[in-house]
Amino acid sequence: MNKEAILQVKNVSKKYKNEMALENVSFNLTSGKVVGLVGPNGA
Repeated sequence: MNKEAILQVKNVSKKYKNEMALENVSFNLTSGKVVGLVGPNGA
């Protein structure tokens, strides 16, 4: 079953001073799901 996305994020990038925190992050969220965003260092 393919549910419709309730939130769609495309190509989001965020930089703090000279540190790239997010680079081209994309994802869809559907209802009834629990998700977490974890980076390479576990944060």
